[in-house]
Parts: sequence; structure tokens; C-alpha cells
Amino acid sequence: MSHNNKSLTFTVDEETELLKFLLKVMDNRSRNSVKSILTRGQVTVDEHMETKHNYPLKPGQTVNVLKNKEAKKENVLVGMSILYEDRDIIIINKEAGLLSIATEKEKKLTAHHQLMEHVRRENPGNRVFVVHRLDKDTSGVMMFAKSEKIKKKLQNSWKDIVKERTYIALVEGEVKQQQGVIKSWLRESKTHIMYSSSNKNDGQLAITHFKKLQSNKNFSLLELQLDTGRKNQIRVHLQDLGHPVVGDKKYGSTQNVIGRLGLHAKILSFHHPYTEKLMLFKADVPKTFIKKSK
Repeated sequence: MSHNNKSLTFTVDEETELLKFLLKVMDNRSRNSVKSILTRGQVTVDEHMETKHNYPLKPGQTVNVLKNKEAKKENVLVGMSILYEDRDIIIINKEAGLLSIATEKEKKLTAHHQLMEHVRRENPGNRVFVVHRLDKDTSGVMMFAKSEKIKKKLQNSWKDIVKERTYIALVEGEVKQQQGVIKSWLRESKTHIMYSSSNKNDGQLAITHFKKLQSNKNFSLLELQLDTGRKNQIRVHLQDLGHPVVGDKKYGSTQNVIGRLGLHAKILSFHHPYTEKLMLFKADVPKTFIKKSK
């Protein structure tokens, strides 16, 4: 176990479940206090935030616990960090496991809610607006607007403002092609599953460019560029390619080898909605993606 002032780090030495493991290594704490540390999003496993009590742990994984003192400090963001902020926008690096926005079940442990609290500390009238989303289990660069006006400007001219959106995906199997383009029309089923149609205009046009970075017999690491940003676009397109994103049960994956979805938003580059200056933000590719596909 290693200590710094802000967090405790433990290495898993046998198969177990997350809550059991925490109770064992933090045996000076009551069961309830350990549970609330989990519920508040203070625990990360291999660089992703995890709140499930029965989350399965494997030997060699790293568990990091943010200390209560730190978590209670007004300015600690859980499962995310701010890369850039000015009067118009906030750019964050979101960990896998954190929701972008509230759902029926979860209102507070979201990127949006935390940023709302963050800007209100400066002035209670401040607000934050959602411009685009990342799926809960996708990590990486995400932008929020700090006014309704900026949000509208970004959403109405997203195509012209955004210059580059690059994702990295860890997928099942060895992708043979060095690069390619996947194009289809996406529709949503009644059960909210997206699916592809090859019939022109049967749904929303979606275009994904992919390039292979490295691969072995079991996994490939792909770099993806989006021409369009449809819901679950990359996940559906990689399933269409026959190489679903690792850990993506919803779209064809049969294995959960990294304990999260193998999808990461690495680069977001855009013209600032107010100054029009070209800006670029990057979030490092999770180490597990690189290791698995070596």
C-alpha cells in the first residue's frame, strides 16, 4: 500500500469483490463508512471510477481511495478533472464510470452536477450547460458551456466549430485492415439500442474513419475520427466491423477483460465559440488499452 496526502493506493493480490477488499484493507473503518466512501465515488480501480459493491477484482489491479478529508474539501471533483476553464467554456477529462448528466437513479454523481457546484462557488448565479455527451463508461475529453448563448452557438454550429474528435478504442480480435471508413444510417430501436441500416437516408447518416495503431491475436487498438457524432456511433460501427469494443455487452462484446468499456475520447479540437481561436485538448490513453493490444 502507498500513501500520499490525498489518497491511499492498494494492490489487489487475490480475486475478490471491491467492498470486501476495501473492508479488509481499511479495517480501522466501520462498514458504513467504507460503503459511503464507495457510494460517493471516492474509489477508482485501474484509472476508472467504480461505485459497485460487488465489482470483481483481479490480482494485479490497483485500487485508489480518495481520503475523506480530501473528498470533503469544497473543490474536489470526483471521477473527473478540469483541463481548461474560461468565462465561456469548461473542458474536462472524464473517467470511465462517471455519468455526464443526471439519470432517474443518479442525480448528484455526474460531471454536470459537479461542475454546476464548481461554478456556483464563485457566484451562485453561475450555471453550466451540456453541449455533447460521453457515455458513462467512456473516458476522455468533454466540453461544457457556461451560458445558454454559448451552448446554443456550439450546438448550432458544432460541425463548423469542431475541427477534430479523435477516439481510441480497444476492440476484440485482430483487425486486419490498416485503415478504413464505416458508413451507415443509424436508427434507434424501441429498447434504445442503436442499429445500422445500409439503406440511404434510413435514419441518421453516420461516418467513422478508423486506423489501426497496434494489435495482437486477441485485441486491436484503433484510432477513430468522427465525421458525425451520433448516439453510440463508434460502438455500433465497430460491431458492424466485426470487432466490438471490449466490455461493450450492449453491442456485441463477449468479454470484460479491463473492467470497463474500451472507449476513450482522446482529442477534442475546436474554434473557441467566442474568440474563434483554435484550441486542442488531449486526454492520455488509459494504460490498460495499450497493454492489452501490445
